[in-house]
Formats: sequence, structure tokens, C-alpha cells
Amino acid sequence: LPNRHSSLLIFKILELTKNPVDGFSAGLVDDDDIYQWEVVVIGPQDTLFEGGFFKATLTFPRDYPLRPPKMKFITEIWHPNVAKNGDVCISILHEPGEDKYGYEKPEERWLPIHTVETIMLSVISMLADPNGDSPANVDAAKEWREDPKGVFKKKVSRCVRKSQEMAYD
Repeated sequence: LPNRHSSLLIFKILELTKNPVDGFSAGLVDDDDIYQWEVVVIGPQDTLFEGGFFKATLTFPRDYPLRPPKMKFITEIWHPNVAKNGDVCISILHEPGEDKYGYEKPEERWLPIHTVETIMLSVISMLADPNGDSPANVDAAKEWREDPKGVFKKKVSRCVRKSQEMAYD
């Protein structure tokens, strides 16, 4: 039986299917599991990621929206705020409350008012404008800072090409 948390997710996936949002598409990984979503982020125009189709999963906790989903890119992506294993590291996906390291204010972290759209818009914005202050991929952050038009751009371009080839798999 659906609880109120899963009902919210069912409503959200149906709404996104009827009224898609620019920049990403979303669907269920498996029709029997409302907590596992597959999203495709379209590389934003006028960025190094333009033309890319980056698949990721959103895994919602059973008590969503009280706690944030986890997002992980399946498609290889070279970005300061995406760990080498694909985990997305942005403030609004961090557990609510105080940051034990003091980097983020509580209002920058997860709040139950966030929706799939606000998460995805934050991810699209992150692609366009990386946060080099707290990188999840230190190597990508270093290249982005020191040589954004050189080695960083080359690695991102390779990821974009691979994502285009994989888009139809």
C-alpha cells in the first residue's frame, strides 16, 4: 500500500511525464519501485557539457521529503562536484540541519520544500557553474581552476561524446 511519502513520488512522476521540464527527463528504473528514478540531464547550452545526455539515478529515502534523495551519475562525467564514482555533491542534497564542517548554512541544505525540479535545476546550474570550494572530485576541481580551456575541457568533451554514444543504449 502506498504511504503518503510514496504517494507524493507517484504524483510527481506522473506530473513530470505530463509536463516535462526543460533540461532533464525522468522516469522509474523499475515500475515496481517508486523510490528508484532514472533521470537524464541534458548538458546546458553554452557550457562545456552542451550536447551531453548524462544518465543518473535518484534514490529517494522512504521518508522523502523529510530527507533528500541521493543522486548518482551512471554516465561518466568529469566535474568538480561529482565524485569519481558518480555521486553528486551539492548542498541541497545534503542532510538537513547544521553542517558539521561549517561550510554550509542550514538553509542551503535539504529542506522538505525542495522538489525533483529544484534538485534537477540545481544540478543543471552546477554543471554550468561548478563550486570549486568544496569539490567531490579534487582532480577535476584542480584542472577546472588551473586549465579550464585545456585538459579539463578535453576530459569533459570526451564525456559528452561518450554520453551521446550511450544515449541510445
